[in-house]
Amino acid sequence: GASMFFICLFLHVGRGMYYGSYAFMETWNIGVVLLFAVMGTAFMGYVLPWGQMSFWGATVITNLLSAIPYIGTTLVEWIWGGFSVDKATLTRFFAFHFILPFIIAALAMVHLIFLHETGSNNPTGLNSDADKIPFHPYYTIKDTFGFLLLFLTLLTLVL
Repeated sequence: GASMFFICLFLHVGRGMYYGSYAFMETWNIGVVLLFAVMGTAFMGYVLPWGQMSFWGATVITNLLSAIPYIGTTLVEWIWGGFSVDKATLTRFFAFHFILPFIIAALAMVHLIFLHETGSNNPTGLNSDADKIPFHPYYTIKDTFGFLLLFLTLLTLVL
């Protein structure tokens, strides 16, 4: 489920790049912060406990963070609660993991507000006249096809 969610996020970013949505700087930057917050939530919920539970994982995370110029050493000390993996920091990781979705929800609302402010409710520029085609057959078939396509993609990834 999480993998498909990230695939959908990346497709959403790709669509935004295709339609030139990066021109709306505020909306785009909120979206980037939103993407990083989602990645941070996944990182806090999975990767960091995995690093706590295996010294190999801890080594990988420590090496990645220590490579960041200027603040790498400070980040390593902060993330592990000291110079080495000797204290249980899972409580802090899970606290961040469970508070970040609320921050993500707030950021999503801000993202939608900026979308509304810039008039991005019709990025393709299609005529929004609802009388052009009957609602039920077109949209029902389209939504069913989209669901089947997404389900088939997920099934292909799983099998």
